[in-house]
Amino acid sequence: MTSATKNCSEVKQTSTVNVAIAVIHYKEQYLLGFRNSTQHQGNLYEFVGGKIDDHENAEQAVVREVAEETGIDLSQNTIVKLGRVHHDYGDKQVSLQIYKSELSEQQYEQHQYLQYGLEQQPLKWVERQALLAGKYPLPAANNTILEWIKLPTQIAITYPLAHFSESSEPATEWLNYHIENLSAAAWVYIRVKGAERDQMVAELMNKRPDLQMILPYRDSVVCDSLAHTESKVDDPAVAYHLTHTDLMQWDMSANSNAEPSRVLCKERPFIVSCHDIASIEAANRLADARIEKQLPPVMAIFVSPVLSTKTHPDAAPLGWESWSELAQLADMPVIGLGGLSPSMIGQAAQFGGVSVAGIRQFL
Repeated sequence: MTSATKNCSEVKQTSTVNVAIAVIHYKEQYLLGFRNSTQHQGNLYEFVGGKIDDHENAEQAVVREVAEETGIDLSQNTIVKLGRVHHDYGDKQVSLQIYKSELSEQQYEQHQYLQYGLEQQPLKWVERQALLAGKYPLPAANNTILEWIKLPTQIAITYPLAHFSESSEPATEWLNYHIENLSAAAWVYIRVKGAERDQMVAELMNKRPDLQMILPYRDSVVCDSLAHTESKVDDPAVAYHLTHTDLMQWDMSANSNAEPSRVLCKERPFIVSCHDIASIEAANRLADARIEKQLPPVMAIFVSPVLSTKTHPDAAPLGWESWSELAQLADMPVIGLGGLSPSMIGQAAQFGGVSVAGIRQFL
């Protein structure tokens, strides 16, 4: 054996395994399998799925794998892409393409007592709250999926402070309006700028501790302050919102080999605003960087505007077809924004979205 041949033979060969994953649920019940001790990542729970064959796409693989493993037929169900995750286990690299599908009541009644799949894999229906609490340990590559599952089907966005400019006390008017009009336990993006924002957020959280707040990211001030304190109770954010401008600035710094630590906040996931192919590709790169650094992921992206809006009447709407084409490029869940109402979640799902967001019709 020549030296060159020997060196080549000693190189550890790893190939990427392309896998389609199905997050199957009925309301708050989620279906998990259990990997036996002899399998890779054994003695852990997993979402149903398997390898994508050469002759099929990921969605076709989801339908086939679910039918083969559980007997559940998803061919007539709405199947929504959650995202794509690349993970290196050291001995194996996997590329997961994750889809979500909710069963009908009839399907759930037929399969709710499943204990074993068609390949004798143990199966278990688990409560969403218990799943998110980590009571059913999953392979490391699945941690991002758990963050995605947290997303609600609708997100309210607060009015800007300027909406109450005619009031003698606009901050007080803003606060009272949103205390009274935000739904119980709502996810809400606090779209407020200015020096009074922190105080307004604190007062809103004091009056409405049930709210799940998405706070504007601002030059890592919040992130840096959190990084130097042991207590996180003063930060009410479930995620930080990154604007299109901030995203593209991060991407430019990353491409110039500058350390993009300014937006790599260690404490919370991000929800990012995108409007076109370039920004979605940048969001994908940010998502990869955060997974590589084992940071909370990019939880989702807003893609807008879907339809015309009163807030931005000059912005040309994408329309559902173009919006759907952009959504398919994203490596994370997509939220529809712009001219939508909560009742449009079904339509958004058909075009590849997991949630809808807005102001007027969400308050």
